[in-house]
Amino acid sequence: MTIDRAAPRRRRAPARAPAPRRRGIFAILGPGLITGASDDDPSGIATYSQAGAQFGTGLVWSLLFTYPLMVCIQEISGRIGRVTGRGIAGNLCRNYPLPVVYAIVGLLFLANIINLGADLGAMAASLQLLIGGPRLLFVFLFGVGSALLQVFIDYSRYASLLKWLCLSLFSYVATVFVVDVPWGQVLHDVVVPHVTLDNAELTVLVAVFGTTISPYLFFWQASEEVEEIKEDPKAKPLKQAEEQAPAEFERIRLDTYAGMAFSNIVALFIMVTTAATLHAHGTTDIQTSADAAQALRPIAGDFAFALFALGIIGTGLLAVPVLAGSAAYALAETCHWPAGLGKKPSRAKAFYATIAGATALGILVNLSTLDPMKALFWSAVINGIVAVPVMVMMMLMTAHRSVMGDFTLPPVLRIGGWLATAVMALAAVAMLVT
Repeated sequence: MTIDRAAPRRRRAPARAPAPRRRGIFAILGPGLITGASDDDPSGIATYSQAGAQFGTGLVWSLLFTYPLMVCIQEISGRIGRVTGRGIAGNLCRNYPLPVVYAIVGLLFLANIINLGADLGAMAASLQLLIGGPRLLFVFLFGVGSALLQVFIDYSRYASLLKWLCLSLFSYVATVFVVDVPWGQVLHDVVVPHVTLDNAELTVLVAVFGTTISPYLFFWQASEEVEEIKEDPKAKPLKQAEEQAPAEFERIRLDTYAGMAFSNIVALFIMVTTAATLHAHGTTDIQTSADAAQALRPIAGDFAFALFALGIIGTGLLAVPVLAGSAAYALAETCHWPAGLGKKPSRAKAFYATIAGATALGILVNLSTLDPMKALFWSAVINGIVAVPVMVMMMLMTAHRSVMGDFTLPPVLRIGGWLATAVMALAAVAMLVT
């Protein structure tokens, strides 16, 4: 580690920068909301569905447990971007040996492509269940459409589109109310955790942890905070405009708390829906999110099936650009390429080429003979391997004034961040053991 531990000298405060524009609630809910919603991607839906189908409501407590951990690590990610004006990869390059950063970014890129391919496949399978037609054609259309939107739509409009796509997750809220849910049992299992050392339960529990706390989410939220700075001419990195810090930290906190709560509530509804239907009727083997939607049809009816399947498509439309975009941000910052969804394609050719290339590779995953469940398993393994060192390096960076200036982490975030890191380290070990 090469962080300069010497604190910078106090200098006379520069002229006050103009305050950034006032924000309405829709504008405040931005990077954190999109990050949280994209966490419930079709691959995540498959994990939550498997947990509900196999163990009923026995694992719903895990979503309450992971919430404060998600909040801490994602708020830290947002702070890094807003304070420094650089994403996670850009900061790693400045403070750690480049071979280490190259290895991390390479593994992140590989995991994102596998995840992206699985999500495109799940979206296509869900649309095929709803209207029929060729699955591979749908994979191609979803992938190409997502890439074109990222490349050619203005960032502010594209960010608004992603926010509206978050509404698609309400389909899982609606699904809960068309099935018979034992709410008393749900409440009991939320507040009274039941953990066994059974290998199958431990494996699913580790998968839930790995799904809710994923490295691509760190990179995305930090990079989107940087984009927010670029979009507002009055906004500056907080190291250069300290007077903007209270309002910006409050915004990041509100945005992250709301986004992660939205993510975990939706995940809970997915788990509860599959527990009340599939588990209650003895259907315990769910391999994909489309399998879960199909299995709901004879048990909960066509309406619940349609809501669940539409939700898979909506969350996929949200998650695919986040997966491709986070990979592009990480690679571009590592290679010192011009980067940003707010830039014209002609001014960030390598960045947009990475988005297109990652999406194309995701499409090709669906044309390969790779088993989708094995692919997701290895994606989870890679994410588990990447998450822990990235979290450790983030926590070390945010403790030093040479990186964060006067905005090193407050005690609550520091404790929460290290606790999240420790939990993910244990989850990674458990994943390898199981």
